[in-house]
Amino acid sequence: MTVHELDASTWDAFAELVERNNGIFGGCWCIGWHPECGQRGISHRDVKEQRVRTGGAHAALVVDADGLAQGWAQYGSPQELPNIKHRRRYDQEPPPVPDWRIACVYVDRRHRGQGVARVALEGALDSIARQGGGLVEAISETTAGRDAQGRFLFSGTVELFDQYDFERVRQVGMHAWIVQRVLAAH
Repeated sequence: MTVHELDASTWDAFAELVERNNGIFGGCWCIGWHPECGQRGISHRDVKEQRVRTGGAHAALVVDADGLAQGWAQYGSPQELPNIKHRRRYDQEPPPVPDWRIACVYVDRRHRGQGVARVALEGALDSIARQGGGLVEAISETTAGRDAQGRFLFSGTVELFDQYDFERVRQVGMHAWIVQRVLAAH
């Protein structure tokens, strides 16, 4: 598997993956963290495509040997991805403002458990480091000791982030944690 930046040249592969998976989470098209989410009368697909084509959306897209996208890790600045989950609890004791957020980590249903999420996260971290690094944040769910349904793991697992030296900053939900890491530029 290889990692490609989500941009105009990879849009078709991304769109095919989303369409193959029923729009992702009922038609989200991975705009849930973008400011447009929740606006009435918009096409999630059109919003995402416009953002991608104008540089307003970032992701590490994982592509298999056949050229099909099988997953991604969405990342961006807090301005690009302001709609964080668990906002009320997050704002009660806000952590340091991050330079980057890793929002959505998605893997095609047929490819889960094959390391796609790991490849996507590595790709996102590499891209962030190439763009100057800084404080990186995610809000993720713990799965240790429980059965967690995949639909709740849209931001990856805390255990995955643990493997990449993220620190658990604070719990903001029953199983949700803010995790952060300072990433050096390269």
